[in-house]
Amino acid sequence: MLLMIDNYDSFTYNLVQYFLELGQEVVVRRNDAITLEEIAALQPDYLVLSPGPCTPNEAGISLAAITAFAGKIPILGVCLGHQSIAQAFGGRVVRAARLMHGKTSTITHDGKTIYRNLPNPFTATRYHSLIVAEETLPGCLEVTARSETGELMGLRHRHLAVEGVQFHPESILTAVGKELLQNFLEVYAKQAFMEAGTLPLQGLSGTNEYKAS
Repeated sequence: MLLMIDNYDSFTYNLVQYFLELGQEVVVRRNDAITLEEIAALQPDYLVLSPGPCTPNEAGISLAAITAFAGKIPILGVCLGHQSIAQAFGGRVVRAARLMHGKTSTITHDGKTIYRNLPNPFTATRYHSLIVAEETLPGCLEVTARSETGELMGLRHRHLAVEGVQFHPESILTAVGKELLQNFLEVYAKQAFMEAGTLPLQGLSGTNEYKAS
C-alpha cells in the first residue's frame, strides 16, 4: 500500500491516478488529518509527499513524517514534498530566481534509481516559486537532476530510501513521468528492503545494494 500525504494541491490526484495505474493500492490523507502514529499503524510500503501551495513549514505532517520514517519507509517527495525533504535534513528552501508555473524545462539526471533507463535529458513540467538552495544541502543529500540552467531539480539521500523531484512527474507535459514513478516503486520495493535489510539502489557506489542505515 502507498500512502499519499496530500499537501492541498490540485496535482495530488494526478499522482494518485498514476500510482493506481501502476498497480498500487493508494490511501490519501491530508497533511493535517493524520498523525505519525496513524502512519505507523497503516504500515505503508511507500510514502509519497505531494506538491502544495505553501512552504515546508506549512506542510502539516510532512517534515515530521520525513524525520520519523526516513530509512523505515521509502519516501518520494514531489515539488513541495521535495523541498520538505531538503529542509528536514537541514537544507534551506528559498525564493527561486524565476517563477515557473506550468513551464517546461529540460532535465538532465544521473541515470540512477528513479532515473534508470530514462532518456537523458527529458522534458518536465515545473510549478514552483521556491527552490532548494544547493549550497545549503547537507552531506547526506546528493543532487540527482538539474534544469538546463543548472537549477537543482532532484535530490537523493546517500544512505536511505529518500528521493525528491522539484518537477512534476504527474504532469501530462512531463515526457516520462509515469516511468519515473514506476522506477520508484521497483527500485525501492519495501518487501525486498525488509527481507534483505538493504535497498536495491542500482548504480550507487558501484554496487547493486546499499545498506539502509
